[in-house]
Amino acid sequence: MSWDLLFTGDERDIAVRDGLIAAVGPGLPRDAHRIVDVTGRLVTPGLIDAHTHVGPGYWGIDPDPVAWYSGVTTWVDAGSAGAYTVDGLRRVARAAGVRIHALLNISAVGLAGRTGESRDLANCDVPLAIDTIQADRELFHGVKVRIDSETVGDNGVEPLRRGLAAAEACGVPLMAHIGTAPPALDEVLDLMRPGDLVTHCASGIAAPLGPAVRAAAERGVLLDLGHGSGGFAFDVLEAQLDAGLAPHTVSTDLHARSLHGPVFDLPTTMAKLLAVGVPLDEVVAAVTTRPARALGLPGGSLTVGDPADIAVFEVRPEPLGLVDAHRQVRTSPVRLINEATFVAGRLLPPRLPAPPAPWIPLTDTQRAALDRRGRDIRALLTTPLVDVAGLAEQFPRTEPRSS
Repeated sequence: MSWDLLFTGDERDIAVRDGLIAAVGPGLPRDAHRIVDVTGRLVTPGLIDAHTHVGPGYWGIDPDPVAWYSGVTTWVDAGSAGAYTVDGLRRVARAAGVRIHALLNISAVGLAGRTGESRDLANCDVPLAIDTIQADRELFHGVKVRIDSETVGDNGVEPLRRGLAAAEACGVPLMAHIGTAPPALDEVLDLMRPGDLVTHCASGIAAPLGPAVRAAAERGVLLDLGHGSGGFAFDVLEAQLDAGLAPHTVSTDLHARSLHGPVFDLPTTMAKLLAVGVPLDEVVAAVTTRPARALGLPGGSLTVGDPADIAVFEVRPEPLGLVDAHRQVRTSPVRLINEATFVAGRLLPPRLPAPPAPWIPLTDTQRAALDRRGRDIRALLTTPLVDVAGLAEQFPRTEPRSS
């Protein structure tokens, strides 16, 4: 018996064949095409980011240049696409080297623009949303609704009601973005069902700290971090943790405006939970098993028969300063440094990111850092990879025959 790939470690080995986990346990046979020694490393299922934006439009980013150095193998696009724009998301999913799943925006126009997609209720077409989800159940695992004053205008929670109707008809959860009132946060939370997700659950803008949050959590509504460029505050999270309300899932809301800060990537977001005292095993569960179960996604564990989506991390014991969306700072006791990311047993290769879109606001410091990174990459790639000692003569010359 031969494995395609074998991870050997401190306590257990993980064997991969045909893109699936074939065996797990100590002392597996070393008969493998490739053996990866992960002794002393944290080996997790490929991370699942339950709130990202990778579809076309204002917010979307290319996932592959981030995935290979972050360990995120499953990207859930949270509402970039509505029924009118779903073909663009399908093209992204087909081209990506990672797994793309999605939540359909109840607004058929999706997130083509910055905001306002639910101000015209004609866009919030329930039958059309149902038909779109039912036509592609492999891609769509839920419904997304953004509920804040800019997005819904004078429509209050009616877009949410319509999103819930579509989700109920399809038997999938709904994810609700919360932000600036109106509508009132309590009015939003009171409508949500067990298994639905509230994203930006530690928002400094929505400040979800009242009795309605506890009541929602107690009836099974799931709290999702959804960091983003404005959806996470350390002090709100700390107050929630003190009240016994920890996030069920930890997601980035990684998009074109959060990629270069304050989010950066999912391991950095995970470290923010470590900085406020959440144990590492809880943080890992919140980016693997829990989002997989909440959204009915493949993966999320390292058991036989699962996809061989695997991330390898160094847990480096050094302080790491971290910032939230409001420039509050906390310090993690460790850094999570991704060393390798595998999708279906395939090692993801390095990919360079595209420059920010021209409409993305960046500080002078961010622009200078991007310029510096570009120069560093150019210097790295324009320097010969090795010198003469690292080369072999591939086509040796033969001595001419004497006459």
